[in-house]
Order: sequence, then C-alpha cells, then structure tokens
Amino acid sequence: MRRPFIAGNWKMHLDKQAVNSFCDSLRASSHSDGVTVGVFPPFVYLAHVVEALAGTDIVVGAQTCRPEEHGAFTGEVAAVQVKDVGASHVLVGHSERRHVMGETDVEIRARLDAALACGLDVVLCVGETLEEREAERTGEVVLGQLDSGVTGLDGGELVSRVTIAYEPVWAIGTGLTATPEQAQEVHAMIRSRLATAFSDEISQGVIIQYGGSVKPANVEALMSCPDVDGALVGGASLAYESFAQLIEFNT
Repeated sequence: MRRPFIAGNWKMHLDKQAVNSFCDSLRASSHSDGVTVGVFPPFVYLAHVVEALAGTDIVVGAQTCRPEEHGAFTGEVAAVQVKDVGASHVLVGHSERRHVMGETDVEIRARLDAALACGLDVVLCVGETLEEREAERTGEVVLGQLDSGVTGLDGGELVSRVTIAYEPVWAIGTGLTATPEQAQEVHAMIRSRLATAFSDEISQGVIIQYGGSVKPANVEALMSCPDVDGALVGGASLAYESFAQLIEFNT
C-alpha cells in the first residue's frame, strides 16, 4: 500500500509573517499516519521552516539545488547546503526550472545524484507542454525525462528515496487541470516504464504525485485514480485552509 504524499511548493511566494502563520497552523493540526505532508519554501525561509516544524513528521525541502558542493555559482545553493540546514528533500526538474531556467535532463540528473549522495530525498518532476501534448508526444517527452532521471539507480533507493511528480506544464498555474483519465493514463505509463526498467515490485512501490492546479474541488477525483499517490501543489498550498483540505481528504 503506497502512502499518499501531499506536498506544497510555495515557489516565490509568502513573506516571513505568512510563513510563520502557516507553520503554526501545520504544527497545531493533526493528520493520520496514512499520509505524508511536506512543504517546499523559498531558500530564504528554508532554515526557518525547518526550525519552525522541528519535532513534527512534516517534510521540509528545497525547490532546487546545485550538484557542486561549492564554487562560483552566485545565487545558487548546493545540495549539501540544503542538507546542512536540516531539510530532508529537494525538488529537481520542476517545469519552471526546465522551461524558464533552461535546465536540461543531464543537469537535472546531476542534481538528483548529488541530492541522493548527500542524504536528501528527491521529488523528480516530469511533464509535457501543451504543444507536446497536442503533437501527441506526451509519452515520448515524459518517459524520456523519466529515463534520464532514474536509469541506473538502485531499485530499493528509487522506492525509498525518490518520488515522481507528473506535472503537465499546460496545467500549472493556468487553472487547467488534467482530467482524472488523463492523469491516470500518464501515471500508469510511468509505472509501466518503471516495471520494465526495474521490476513490477519496484514499480508498485514508487510514489507518483500529480501536480497541476490541484485544489480541494478536484482532489477527490484525482486521488481516486489507482496510480495517483498524492499531489505536488502550487497555488492551493499558499493558504493553509485550502492545503489542509487536501491533506484531510487523504486522512
């Protein structure tokens, strides 16, 4: 039985007062052992959120990392520095990193390898643009990103330390959402590829989140899909009230 993972990616939102209020609400809430809850704040608040949520079972992660341990990379943060401030996870390959910052599959894999090597768990994001979907290239694009991200990993490490997040780029911040049928189709495709590359047992153990305008109004339909194991949430994670509804549905 896969444990649902509901994670909030705050992107470049919230100020310190809002972060404090959100963390206070998270600490005061109670949720079932049957769901993993996480938040991915901006770098400037990462250590603060780690401290604010210390002693809870809430995952705190960074939104990206550099693979190098140190160097002349002004404005960047190393995976080892993310680990050093107490975070446990990092996102790699988010669509905004791919399409706005221009990160390639090779660069994303380097970040993933560095994160795992220093003890961070990883959420690997994959997904196609609207143009790619309309050109019927969804499978080619998503599976290509997946292969680049996980080929050669140990199967046990994949299951225990890597979450896959399918985020159709056309449904991020647009108000559009993949239908449950569209989400399930791609999630099943991802799981099938993992079964071929590793084993059925490994593929059945990997958590695959959906990310793309998840909100309280559609979470039930999405989470009812057999291969959707949680959500990587953007806008609905910026207010505790809406984020809590997503958590509560899974408890």
